[in-house]
Amino acid sequence: MSDLLLTSPFLSFFRRAAASGSAAVLWLSLLLACLLLPQHAKAQIVDDTTKTIYGPKTTFIIREADVLREKTEGRMVDTTLTDIQQARFWAHDSTYQQDLGELGTASRQLLWAPNTQLGARLGRNVFDRYVRNSATIPYYDTRSPYAFLRYVQGTPESVFELSFSRSIKKTASVGFAYERFSANKLYTANPREGLTDHSNVLLFMRYQTEDERYHVLANLNTSRHKSVEQGGIRPLATDTLGRGDLFGNEDRRTVWLTKAANNEDRDQVHVAQTYRLLGKGLTAFHVLDLSRQLNKYTDTQLPTSNGEVLYYPEARRSITATDDRVQYRQIENTVGVLGRTETVEYRIYGRHRKGSLDTQSLIGNPGVLTRVTQPDSAIQKVPGQLFVGGTAAFRYKIFAIETAGEYRFFKEYWVRAAAKLGPLTGEIFSSSYSPTLTQQQFIGNHYLWNNNFSQTQVNQLTVRVDQTLGHQRLQASGAVVNLTNLVYYDASARPAQLSDAKQLIIVSARHRAQFGSFFSGNEATYTLGGDGAGLHIPALVANGKVYYQGDVFKKALFGQVGAEVYYQSRFRAYGYSPSTQQFYVQDNFTIRNYPVVDVFLNADIKTVAIFLKMAYVNQGLYRNGYFASPYYTSLPRRFQLGLRWQFFN
Repeated sequence: MSDLLLTSPFLSFFRRAAASGSAAVLWLSLLLACLLLPQHAKAQIVDDTTKTIYGPKTTFIIREADVLREKTEGRMVDTTLTDIQQARFWAHDSTYQQDLGELGTASRQLLWAPNTQLGARLGRNVFDRYVRNSATIPYYDTRSPYAFLRYVQGTPESVFELSFSRSIKKTASVGFAYERFSANKLYTANPREGLTDHSNVLLFMRYQTEDERYHVLANLNTSRHKSVEQGGIRPLATDTLGRGDLFGNEDRRTVWLTKAANNEDRDQVHVAQTYRLLGKGLTAFHVLDLSRQLNKYTDTQLPTSNGEVLYYPEARRSITATDDRVQYRQIENTVGVLGRTETVEYRIYGRHRKGSLDTQSLIGNPGVLTRVTQPDSAIQKVPGQLFVGGTAAFRYKIFAIETAGEYRFFKEYWVRAAAKLGPLTGEIFSSSYSPTLTQQQFIGNHYLWNNNFSQTQVNQLTVRVDQTLGHQRLQASGAVVNLTNLVYYDASARPAQLSDAKQLIIVSARHRAQFGSFFSGNEATYTLGGDGAGLHIPALVANGKVYYQGDVFKKALFGQVGAEVYYQSRFRAYGYSPSTQQFYVQDNFTIRNYPVVDVFLNADIKTVAIFLKMAYVNQGLYRNGYFASPYYTSLPRRFQLGLRWQFFN
């Protein structure tokens, strides 16, 4: 692997990086050189026949959450084929999402999930699923250099990921990762015209003393995301929505926006360190997090008719172009103590957060980019905020009690408590949190608001069962949720707050089974009360999979062949406002229920895993297509293939 990377194309890459002036690329290049040049530093593990025994059993993943639980032995890397073909697992958030039909477009969680983020937060989250979380990235403990390659190609989407890590003796390791998501436009005569492009560069390192008393994990995480915004299909006078008129002939479809795009930049420095004071019973820890997020929306050719702006509600500052930007910087310091024994585990911490908000907009024609943060056109300082929180768990045989919570002086909180007896778990959750900075204030060319909302309250009671019987496993839960003062975006795409309380009843189940060489996996979530004022959730979301797996060619290849179906019931899906990067509740467009069937073939040959998949094979059998969001159709039938290759030496 090292010899391959040090060939002339890679040396040329280093030279171009140095000449480009790109800090991220240059750092990546320098790290590659540091990792790969010292060939004599390679560790060697051989058996009596000199056969190399590097592999998954000599490569371990260590995560921050494990270190903050005093569990530093690591876990073996994943070499299974499970869900390798499933598109939900190609990005960093595998929950069910409503998007705009393609990879890299704006998305939001489809099902209900309680919020545990307190205090100041920007509230621009539609590209979150494509960004690595610096607190959850993997660090590696390897006995040999370890490289990971992933590639997925479809029409019109692609995914590429490359990571490399090596240990420096037993006490340290360094590495890098690069990934790219991209997709081409569907509504265009040119199938190679780009729609989305996301790139991420990650540099990481870990170190521990030989006596394992001190641990530090650190990473530099930077991402750049571009999404061309089309505003959805512009219906023709002859179109009858909901009857399939918008499916097919995509290259001749007219869209609302032709020169609009969202660009998002994120940079983050994250450092976590622990120091053992009194064995595993008392350890001090500190987490530093520095972050920057820049969101920029531009439209250099506003749609107009007879001198009036179309699609947007208004043009407040410029009638020729839009350039709205917001940049949020934040610094957090968390300090606390933790400890664990066989039956008790705890963590107590305090956190301080401060930030700044800089809002700019294009004013005039042709326009000048001007800071417009109210009230004095200066960078808005977010006052320092103090939090305290912690977790505690007690376990004895089949009985366990777990608690967790956080409190912000003197306004917000969330708390969770659960009791477990064998397969049964009962849990209560309660929270009170403030609206996001974007919900409170927005200043742009097409929208303006300044709100003073009350805090949202959530109370939730959940009962779960998790039981394994032979080769079958059943996980089921039922929850009752009460929401008060819910903040949402209304039909005008502006923030609003419900004055009435809202109740949800959520029932979910997951079943896994094995019958010889046949396997099945089914899950479903039913939500009652989710399609009303302020909140739109499909009543039923379900996914089922059945496949056959086994060895072939004298166990030289391990394979899976099967089919998977996703079903979503009809609901009034959220509309999308690109200039504010927010999904909003609308009542005029109903997405009908639809199933999507995929067939796939997965194979594993030593350290190489591949998949071949035909997505949406049932197109035309029930309907000729379906909507991902109002006026955004999803992709038609297509062929996809993917590769995952792990190098252990």
